[in-house]
Amino acid sequence: MRSNVTRNSQLNAGGVRARKPDAGGNAAIALNSQIPLRFRRTLSVTLVFTLMAMFLAVEAFAQQRMDGVLSSVVRLRAEVPGDARTAASLGQVREGNGVVIDDSGLVLTIGYLILEAQSVSLFAADGDEVSAEILAYDHATGFGLVRASRPLGGGHVKLGDSAALTEEDRVLVIGHGGISSTLGAVIASRREFAGYWEYLLDNAIYTVPPHPNWGGAALVNPSGELVGIGSLIVNDAVEANGALPGNMFVPINLLKPIFADLLESGRASTPRRPWLGMLTTESYGRVIVTSVTPGGPSSQAGLEPGDVLLEVNGEAVPDMAGLFRKVWSQGQPGAEILLKVLRGTDVVGVTVTSGDRYQYLKLKPRSH
Repeated sequence: MRSNVTRNSQLNAGGVRARKPDAGGNAAIALNSQIPLRFRRTLSVTLVFTLMAMFLAVEAFAQQRMDGVLSSVVRLRAEVPGDARTAASLGQVREGNGVVIDDSGLVLTIGYLILEAQSVSLFAADGDEVSAEILAYDHATGFGLVRASRPLGGGHVKLGDSAALTEEDRVLVIGHGGISSTLGAVIASRREFAGYWEYLLDNAIYTVPPHPNWGGAALVNPSGELVGIGSLIVNDAVEANGALPGNMFVPINLLKPIFADLLESGRASTPRRPWLGMLTTESYGRVIVTSVTPGGPSSQAGLEPGDVLLEVNGEAVPDMAGLFRKVWSQGQPGAEILLKVLRGTDVVGVTVTSGDRYQYLKLKPRSH
């Protein structure tokens, strides 16, 4: 099964939509006699997962010393100029987590936190604010890399094997702040994730219960190795017995083939993908345009919010994941994408000259 981000879910670099938390940072759920039995069963499953996760966290800490892993997760703060393309959707001040992955201050995070940032700060183990340089952003995976201007004084974490994770495996979700920001969790599922900002993961990691500070959080296996980076909170981490909320993590194995490229040039050397510049949703088996990026390829081509996407270059559009794959299969940015859309009661053709997302974004050049 796959998952899509809905308007009630936190998302990535196309804009942020978040389930509104209660004062404790968790989605509030009330249980009373008016709730149908199937939903009460769902809540019982949630409680079981939560208690299991708490026990597993305590057990993991009892089995091995995790101080270095805990201190490897640091607070990250980014400031973005008001004219940035993502300022309105993602905000001008973004805070989350970063994970130190070497002893010189190299920090891995989720890319939307640092996207188009003019400055990034990390907060060291002693509480000092340390400036950091943006090294890389990779849209295909969602990863971002920064380097602190000095060593941060805490530990660093080794990269593990995310492919080894299966359902019901125990893990830790670690945010900055040490053990008080650490949550025991369970792998709820491994499946496809389609994000409406033209983003797709073939085998994302879903965990329950949800961590309230998920952005850039570390997903750590019982061996103390980093196996994922926190991206979002979703409503359907568990699909059986009714959907349950949780977090979605980007698997760490996606970093390994592009790691050297990111360090050297800030970009993966893989071919760039055609970008249409639109947000989409799925409804009743249809893919619908919800908005178009101002000045982007779809906007310039005349695509409109509310258009129902029927075909891409003569092939039917089955879902968002299928849409993205069909577009990306047409070549590199600049490829012409022929769309057939339903607009009201009319079927119309729209030809979009695809663009390069990296050229559209106002990315700060690396200093070296």
